Amino acid sequence: MHSLPEVDVTAVPIEPSPGVTLLDVREDDEWQAGHIAGALHIPLMQVPQRLAELDAEHRILVVCKVGGRSAQATQFLCAQGRDAVNLAGGMVAWEAAGRPMVRDDEGTAFVA
Repeated sequence: MHSLPEVDVTAVPIEPSPGVTLLDVREDDEWQAGHIAGALHIPLMQVPQRLAELDAEHRILVVCKVGGRSAQATQFLCAQGRDAVNLAGGMVAWEAAGRPMVRDDEGTAFVA
């Protein structure tokens, strides 16, 4: 079994890089409570049927709350031939590192 590609939150730029899709696989209520600006929200169970929404040319940085669901999504995406990487520690690590988050009710969220 291959090891899961993973990146530490400190290695991720605060502003999404060109050529990188930030994919948040948490549930709707978690997303609304706070997410990374510019992220695309596709709950984990919807990823297989919504695969076409992810640019095949982009690296996909996958995030969830602590890293479990995003690890599943990363494994699935890699199996589909996508360049996917799991964000170690998920949103808990992102927030602990003092990284900015947005909320849907602030009107600053990315809309897919």
